[in-house]
Amino acid sequence: MIPQELIRKKRDGGSLSADDIQAFIAGMTSGTVTDAQTAAFAMAVFFNGMTRDERVALTRAMTHSGTVLAWDDFPGPLLDKHSTGGIGDTVSLILATAIAACGGYVPMISGRGLGHTGGTLDKLDSIPGYRSQPDLALFRKAVKETGAAIIGQTSDLAPTDRKLYAIRDVTATVESIPLITASILSKKLAAGLNGLAMDVKTGSGAFMATLEGARDLARSIADVATAAGLPTTALITDMDEPLADAAGNAVEVKLAIDHLTGARINQRLHDVTIALGIEMLITGRLASHQDEARAKLEHAFSSGAAAEHFAKMVSVLGGPNDLLQKPDHHLPQARIIKPVLANNDGYVARISTRDLGIAIISLGGGRTRAGDTIDHAVGLTALAAVGDVRKRGEPLAYIHAQNENDFAAAEQAIKHSYSLSETKPQKSALILERITPDHA
Repeated sequence: MIPQELIRKKRDGGSLSADDIQAFIAGMTSGTVTDAQTAAFAMAVFFNGMTRDERVALTRAMTHSGTVLAWDDFPGPLLDKHSTGGIGDTVSLILATAIAACGGYVPMISGRGLGHTGGTLDKLDSIPGYRSQPDLALFRKAVKETGAAIIGQTSDLAPTDRKLYAIRDVTATVESIPLITASILSKKLAAGLNGLAMDVKTGSGAFMATLEGARDLARSIADVATAAGLPTTALITDMDEPLADAAGNAVEVKLAIDHLTGARINQRLHDVTIALGIEMLITGRLASHQDEARAKLEHAFSSGAAAEHFAKMVSVLGGPNDLLQKPDHHLPQARIIKPVLANNDGYVARISTRDLGIAIISLGGGRTRAGDTIDHAVGLTALAAVGDVRKRGEPLAYIHAQNENDFAAAEQAIKHSYSLSETKPQKSALILERITPDHA
């Protein structure tokens, strides 16, 4: 294999064979393919795309660049969900253990915040003692004993994905649907799953801002995953406003705990969680139809079973045994918690959701560079939703900040994010489309 010849072929619009792609990824793993050649390959794919067969081959090659987990001794299906990310997207924290309560096993490999979007691992890192990157032995133990474990990608799983992503990140080739598809699915296939539900966000706070782009990505993931041996369906969901009314790290863990214990239910968050859970239970043959799946999931929450599994998962992975009973004692708190007040009367007509994510980053709750340390305590709560009525002087949100300067900057960003109108707006549908694999 001569790397530059494969790059030339893709640069000129040709298609690569599975053997070509396998050889290139093997060269990345061994070091015989240089970073410069990897960057050139990524740029060629960015401009010329990949066929479905190429995407499947790339995904499989990246999957097998490291360890592929096997769960032969587990009595139930191995299931997972993945979201392309947004603001207030707390689904993973409550869905994983709800599926566990329904008889599934969820070895969830999650990520940190990317750009303006929040990351599940950053949220879990706000729990003192929680080991978000355990070794594989502890990971297996947690999944087996609690039904679910949410962790970060280990060095053993799809190592070429980390290398390729780092190069894409600095060469302006992140926004490539074939490369996004392979990046997401190589980790999921390496986790040894039996089924996957994909949540592709669209709107002002989403990575894929347009419905067309979200649809293309959802179809790519559903098709490639299923062709690679991982049955997958995808939902396209709205991110023209935050999914829930809290956004940040510790504040979202508190939101999840309130949801699991029944102290406070956020309906948008609940509806997306149930919809994705239905896909997982049906794919895993834990339910035969939607009504049965919905009933099982609702019971998992209302009975407290999902909360029990969450508490045990946190404990097994090193967190406090009484987190659900004493969240305010364990989770970090910001020094300043103050409201952002509306300047005039009206309905919330529009939210620039991405700008809310940028405001959280400015508070210290996200990263501007990969190695940045984040402040888990800061964030936003009581976020007004589209269609809510606010009078002048009433809160649009509460800011959790560490100092007055940070509060003032976030306050201006949030006021700029919200548009109020005298006319009540029409709400967007929460779940826009369901995408299934194209077997044609």
